[in-house]
Amino acid sequence: MIAPRLSVRQILHPRAVAVFGASEDRTKFGGRIIHFLIQHGFPGRIVPINPRRKEILGHPAFGSLTDAPPGVEVAILAVPVSQLLPALEQCAAAGVGCCVIITTGFAEADEAGAELQQRVLDIAQPAGMRIVGPNCMGLINPGAQLALCSSIVLDTERLMTGRIGLVSQSGALMVSMFDRAAGEGIGFSAAISLGNQSDLEICDFLEYFVEDPATDALCVYIEGLRDPARFVRAAAACKRAGKPMIVVKTGKTDDGVRAARSHTASLAGSYDAFAAVCRANGVVLVDDPVTMIRVADLLLRYPHLTSDGIGIVSGSGGGNGIMVDRLAGAGLRLARTSAATRAVLGEMLLPPQADNPVDLGGRLPSQSDDVAGPALRALAADPDVGMTLLYVATMPGFEARIRALTQAALDSGKPVVAVVLPGPAAEKPRAVLREMNCPYFDSAEDLLAALRGMFDHYRIAANADAPQRPEGLPAAVPPLGDLSKLVAAYGIAVPQAIPCATLDQAIAAASMIGFPVVLKGSVTGVTHKTELQAVKLGLKTTVDVEVAWLDIVASVAAHGLTDAFTGCIVQEQVTPGPELLLSIRRDPQFGPLVMVGAGGTLVELLHDVASAPAPVSHDTAQRMVRGLRIARLLDAWRGNPARDMEAIVDALVRLSWLAIDLGESLIDLEINPLIAGTVGAGVRAVDLRAEWAGGQ
Repeated sequence: MIAPRLSVRQILHPRAVAVFGASEDRTKFGGRIIHFLIQHGFPGRIVPINPRRKEILGHPAFGSLTDAPPGVEVAILAVPVSQLLPALEQCAAAGVGCCVIITTGFAEADEAGAELQQRVLDIAQPAGMRIVGPNCMGLINPGAQLALCSSIVLDTERLMTGRIGLVSQSGALMVSMFDRAAGEGIGFSAAISLGNQSDLEICDFLEYFVEDPATDALCVYIEGLRDPARFVRAAAACKRAGKPMIVVKTGKTDDGVRAARSHTASLAGSYDAFAAVCRANGVVLVDDPVTMIRVADLLLRYPHLTSDGIGIVSGSGGGNGIMVDRLAGAGLRLARTSAATRAVLGEMLLPPQADNPVDLGGRLPSQSDDVAGPALRALAADPDVGMTLLYVATMPGFEARIRALTQAALDSGKPVVAVVLPGPAAEKPRAVLREMNCPYFDSAEDLLAALRGMFDHYRIAANADAPQRPEGLPAAVPPLGDLSKLVAAYGIAVPQAIPCATLDQAIAAASMIGFPVVLKGSVTGVTHKTELQAVKLGLKTTVDVEVAWLDIVASVAAHGLTDAFTGCIVQEQVTPGPELLLSIRRDPQFGPLVMVGAGGTLVELLHDVASAPAPVSHDTAQRMVRGLRIARLLDAWRGNPARDMEAIVDALVRLSWLAIDLGESLIDLEINPLIAGTVGAGVRAVDLRAEWAGGQ
């Protein structure tokens, strides 16, 4: 393989660039590109390529790159498809290190476009020439004064520089995020639009940003991944480097997957698997690109919290009530103030207001001076307050009070954010917040979306732990033929069960196991036996077994499945308890995942599940189980005994190591239900199902 002529760093810091399709006409792609390079002071050499001009905007123009002086490192091509391949051949011959292709009509369009895209690579790869795109909007590197992009958002006085690296598969989203961020005072170390990722892909730039000293946080818009394993490695490296990564990924729904494929010919993949892998590797997932930028900005401002408690201050009691409800609904926590803090607040405020949230309208009659600053300082000093939230509503002395509140919040040394409710009446307070560099939002929805992402990052960072292989696991995977023995070998208890082809065998098996027993029909191709009425519980006598067998046979026949009936399994009756689902699934992109959730017949109804890449640590498994909506049923609930949480967690950990040991031989394995016994009684894997690769 030919070594690349340029590294990603060199591509983003070129000494000479060529613009194919260069023009003085700003209505054309090439015209805007060369204007923006000049407008933003690109310090390197600019080489316009236009066969009809000798000079463009003071720079000598050339009919082809072969006529130009050597040394062009990066070329940007905004030419019709018919002219693209000859232009690429010129670049390859001239020693260009990278071509940025804005031209569309490739793999995102149709099969012919995919073939054309391959021809692009056939020209570039033998020459060691890298490709960004096609179907992209280009590159922006504010620190290097590089604007290799045709978007009108670059028609601005300056490129705002910041500490966020932005990678986007969508060009329109990239430049829109760039513009929206600039309007909010947020800048980027670099912003890259990748388009179809024909050559350089998301991970090339993630790996660059991880090492880049000018980048402290990453924002990524993803439609599909070319190399999922490489993405996971890049995310892990980002986490080790202490650089938050925030991601928006399309493809949650079938319609989203189709949209992603039509847009940049991406393989969107399984979103649930992607989300699980992201959580395990420190990546924060949000739903909106503007929220993504805001989360990155907040994490750069406030990399650490002393507490996850939030203190609220407002001049509106109604506003406080709304924010308290909204915080709870967003999974965020209102700080609990100490008696000492309440005592200090009580010297300034009426008793109902002398607590979190602080209502400045409840000032004591004896307080003649404004208490805004002192009240906020008292609240922010409380040990359980990790962040102060200003809910800005209209109040007397509006501008001065906001200045006092903001200064007190900033002086506390703790994070502070504001939400500004009024419209034009609050323009001066907004100007104060901007002047004092305090982040603010114009709606509670925007604020809460950003805070959720911010606190997700803190929680992920706090929960980092490494999986440890439990004791007692087999050194080698047992034979795959008997699923019950396989699961039992990994320390997950399985009730005794005997497959039987005839009624006589079933009666003998029941006597051997001991009553009561369960009878389960075996029907080829049927996963959910209860839907066939093919599961009979609590059989206490041989007569019960006979009646149950005949009922199952009749039910199977009524469903037209007699030929698929292979007999019944006689199983030891397990004491009833909460039913869970534990499973392994090998995702084609991300490998083995483990899942825990509500089991039995409630799986599809509740869809109450948590998943993570295997293997999982004890702490991760515990968080997964505790995070389920049904977790309260596992505690002492309404007079029912508490369940063996430790045994559930241990089973999940052991199953995750089974997933690792089985490797690619397994497609999926399901325990449903896993019945949770009382504390100390353990768990029992009552029903098992597996699908093996290659029909094993």
